[in-house]
Amino acid sequence: METPALILDIDRLRINAKRMLDHCAARGITLRPHVKTPKSVDVAKLATGGRMSTITVSTLAEAEHFAQAGFTDILYAVGIAPNKFNRAKRIGPTLTVVVDSVEMATAVAQSDLSNPVLIEIDCGEHRGGLPTNDPELEHIAQKLGAQFAGIMSHAGQSYETDELAVVKEIAAREVKAARLAANRLTQIGLTVGTVSIGSTPTVLHGDDLDGITELRAGIYLFHDLSQAARNICRFDDIALTVLASVIGHNRAAGVLTLDAGALAMSKDIGAQKHLPNAGYGWLCDVETVKPLGLSIDTVHQEHGTVKVRDPAVYDQLPIGSMVRVMPVHACLTAAGGYGRYYLTDGHIWPRIDGWD
Repeated sequence: METPALILDIDRLRINAKRMLDHCAARGITLRPHVKTPKSVDVAKLATGGRMSTITVSTLAEAEHFAQAGFTDILYAVGIAPNKFNRAKRIGPTLTVVVDSVEMATAVAQSDLSNPVLIEIDCGEHRGGLPTNDPELEHIAQKLGAQFAGIMSHAGQSYETDELAVVKEIAAREVKAARLAANRLTQIGLTVGTVSIGSTPTVLHGDDLDGITELRAGIYLFHDLSQAARNICRFDDIALTVLASVIGHNRAAGVLTLDAGALAMSKDIGAQKHLPNAGYGWLCDVETVKPLGLSIDTVHQEHGTVKVRDPAVYDQLPIGSMVRVMPVHACLTAAGGYGRYYLTDGHIWPRIDGWD
């Protein structure tokens, strides 16, 4: 095989998907898996248990791709802007969009969009969304009229810790923020059909989910070193790796070089805080996926440099040999321009990339 290439462990993927489906079913709450990382219809079908509805996307290209494949309930979980209205309109009411301002609610109301709309609530990440106590909340919902479908939040701050007790506290605050916002709107006579929350850590570790109608999560399908470093998964749960080739030995400098650099792996070092030897990815055996005790320490566009402390490594990994690299952040790694997944059962699954 040419490298770099995305390798997807189908057995691990199936286990991860079923585990989350069972987790949400046991709580009687709909799972709306986020498919921004896999960007694959085949993976999405596993994530939903074959249900052709209730998925989350992060680009309109993804939304079109999944709508054309037959998915009938798609949440575009990024704030909509007017330059995207035409495309959202083409996709149609299958697509739910998100706003968090009076300005955008007004723009939607004055357009010819028929798409349902959720209002995003900021539960502590401070990335997008209205604070729960924002006095404009009712105004925005009323401005949307019949298109108002509910509220959503995302506790992205749950990725800042490796302490599960703290994750539980963040999950409780996320639920509280969503519940308070929904109650405010209910009190003025509005129907809040959807109360959507989610991040993989808070979905897995939230206790009191009363009032929540759906849970969103995505990275659990593949997992990565950042998740393992935060005790959200085991290393054996990581389903996505990058197949890379050893393309150079520099014994004088004490390094070897892979053909998996910044574009193949990303420049995310988000696992370092809790897993100091993560680097830009762990090198693993091709067959067993057992870590070799080596990391990508430096990345250039197409080169990954690995420090070699034991000269025996050069014989263990001769030029032309291959390794599988566990990614630090699977979302960014998978977005590195790969057009397909090579599955461990021999199949190839296509994926959608970009914004066009």
